[in-house]
Amino acid sequence: MPPTAVRIPFRQLLAIILALVLALVVRAWLARVLPAYGLENPDARYLAYLVVPPILLVMLAPVLVGHRAFLRRLFSPRRLTLRLALAAIALGVATRVVWWSQLVARVSLGATAGGDPAAIAGPAFAWSCPPMPSLVLGLLVMAMLVPLVEETLHRGLLQSALMHAGALPAILISASIFTVFHPPSSYGFVFFMGLVLGVQFRVTGSLWTTMTTHATYNGLIQLDWRCLQGRWNPPPDSVPLLVPGISALVTLVVACLLVGALLQYQRAGAVCAPARASIPARSQRVR
Repeated sequence: MPPTAVRIPFRQLLAIILALVLALVVRAWLARVLPAYGLENPDARYLAYLVVPPILLVMLAPVLVGHRAFLRRLFSPRRLTLRLALAAIALGVATRVVWWSQLVARVSLGATAGGDPAAIAGPAFAWSCPPMPSLVLGLLVMAMLVPLVEETLHRGLLQSALMHAGALPAILISASIFTVFHPPSSYGFVFFMGLVLGVQFRVTGSLWTTMTTHATYNGLIQLDWRCLQGRWNPPPDSVPLLVPGISALVTLVVACLLVGALLQYQRAGAVCAPARASIPARSQRVR
């Protein structure tokens, strides 16, 4: 069931963006300060993110309170069925496969290479996770707090407010704003994720589904990026590597098709969920 558009005054939309800017500036400053007290990255960055929710809650309290009924509908548990939850998790896995396959394709075909000749090595991979407290902190922040904050603001409020201009402009603009609040080096894929999450929100009308997908993707980053220690920087004269390159491209196409299929599957599941929830409990009893 598509989300209902909401009227949010321009000044409140501007307040949301300014609050995000301020919160992330404070986070960036704190991430630079914490290493002086013995904390190393990425733990410093994760701990610094803990200031973001309180800042946003204080600055955006009028907006959140004024639209609490609308947000309550978006967070309604009736909108999240087991079918939608499993599809949302699968979508998070599929988007992570998209990221890995495009990376392998770019390395294999010579589009991405390190500038340090001494770093040429691999492919060599080993499984070695950081200390458990660090890993738990990363999962807490990246797989819980970040999806909650970003989905509530970027999809729940910003995209919903832009729906009056049409679904496509709303998704494109909200995905663009979502992208700007990430490191420039990741703009391309973050915009892709913004589009996927925007479409998912559009077809399900639930923040639970986008939060589940977002949390799955970010959780996998903690596991496959921080635990899977890999090196692969093939010498320039050895590329293109056609076998891994073509295999990665095929995987990329299949993963993208799977993303589209999962979005369509969730559209069908979201249409059925409200209808089931509206049936009186006594009518479902077996007589």
